[in-house]
Amino acid sequence: QVQLVESGGGSVQAGRGLRLSCVVSGYAYSRGCLGWFRQAPGKEREGVATIDTGGSTNYVDSVKGRFSISQDNAKNTLYLQMNSLKPEDTAMYYCAATRNLAWWVRQCPMSSAEFTYWGQGTQVTVSS
Repeated sequence: QVQLVESGGGSVQAGRGLRLSCVVSGYAYSRGCLGWFRQAPGKEREGVATIDTGGSTNYVDSVKGRFSISQDNAKNTLYLQMNSLKPEDTAMYYCAATRNLAWWVRQCPMSSAEFTYWGQGTQVTVSS
């Protein structure tokens, strides 16, 4: 059974940073992807960053250059380092994982519909 548990959210001032962590257990998909999503009140869930088993990453344009996704396989942990935070980054952040993707897929998807497993979320609030 795949389980994802996020931590590291909080309230910070604009310009500061936070690191989110997600402990992943029971995940054994060699052609799968892990990712971070966020959802602000009244908005759709948005893909923030994804990473495949080979370490290739993908980011939404609004966070490129500020956020960095990484994974520590020894600790079964996914990270999202968020720097230079802005008020518009305020949202509930979710860790998610796919099942194996089709052989022709060359890049992790950014759509929440492609992700099967989800954590409970951790709140990030950025004040101006």
